[in-house]
Amino acid sequence: MLKRAISLVCALALAGCAAGGGAAASHTAKINVSGENRYKAARLTPEVMNASNGDLSDIRVTDGSGENIPYFINTGYEKAYSSMETHRMALINSYVKDDSFYFDYELAETQFGDTVATSVGFITRDTDFAKEIEVYGSYDNTHWEYVQSDKIYSVDDKIKLSVEFSKPQKFTCYRFKLSNNQEMISFDYANLVYSVETSEGNYFIESFEPAFSIKAGDKTTEVIIEGLKNLWLCDATFHTGSMFKRSFRAPDGIETELYNLSTNGESYADTALPLHWNVSRDDAFVVTVYDGDDKPIEITGVTVRYYAADVVFDGSAGGGYKLKFGGGAGKTAPVYDIAQYSDEILRGGIDRAELFDIQYSAVSVKPERDYGPAFNIAVVAVTLLLGAVILMRLRKK
Repeated sequence: MLKRAISLVCALALAGCAAGGGAAASHTAKINVSGENRYKAARLTPEVMNASNGDLSDIRVTDGSGENIPYFINTGYEKAYSSMETHRMALINSYVKDDSFYFDYELAETQFGDTVATSVGFITRDTDFAKEIEVYGSYDNTHWEYVQSDKIYSVDDKIKLSVEFSKPQKFTCYRFKLSNNQEMISFDYANLVYSVETSEGNYFIESFEPAFSIKAGDKTTEVIIEGLKNLWLCDATFHTGSMFKRSFRAPDGIETELYNLSTNGESYADTALPLHWNVSRDDAFVVTVYDGDDKPIEITGVTVRYYAADVVFDGSAGGGYKLKFGGGAGKTAPVYDIAQYSDEILRGGIDRAELFDIQYSAVSVKPERDYGPAFNIAVVAVTLLLGAVILMRLRKK
């Protein structure tokens, strides 16, 4: 009898331990395929990345019958090659007209063939200025064509003394117009630059505007950005009309100085925080702004760029494809043969597939029951039974 009572107590205890069990089922998204190519590539959305394992080990692709099919993850790649040529220019004329300063330059040395330029750079000893500059081009120093406008500036350690052309130029003479040049800015040198970069492939960079909130602190402001979990981050641009120059700090020790300034009616800004492939493992990505004694910046929006990934699979069998993800941090990524010849697949034609109808399976957890009172009653019952057995044995003696 005593053994049975003890067994009852143990059974109750085990039942209590098991009451909180339960597991999350995988989330799913349907995959819409089209095109005539055998292989399809579906871009993983931020929502899918948020709900997946950080290493995407839980990703699975199924066919119309629900069977897993081979796939590989393609994040893109980039091999960049660059070359640069510089051509010195000589100042041939300068004058003032209608409060604007003009500087005319021509190539210092005769060139055989066309001199192609992708930008022009300046060297000056002047500082503390920000100016609008207009660029004109000519082949004969007589007839001038407008090229483009830009800004140049040198304020503190923020320097931009070049104009990147929107397309390559072949002029032999260039005219630079500075408006409202009260500071008498002049150039020591002006050089044409031809820079070319070629790349083999590229990374998939996507952008979106996530939800965010602001939390003001003592001399700091926290920008709490949602929806970045598991994303491979490129940068975050903060939209604001406030004028500032402050340090921004992201997780993993990333810190840089951003600014949005205006000098003598001219504005210049850099409000993009580089994130260098930072991966957030938390639901909230917190960026700290160091305000000092100034008022917090009024941030009206945030644009985040991230490196996206494609799931590539053989989609020639028809329709009914699904993507499964989530539901197991302990899952390991499958190893398929298709990954061994992925380079050959990527060199061929691949159709774009789209994810839609994303379904999130809720975590199934049974409500916990409080077995404390039952356990206590069982202990009391065992105690009483034990006492009764002892009394009965004493009476028999």
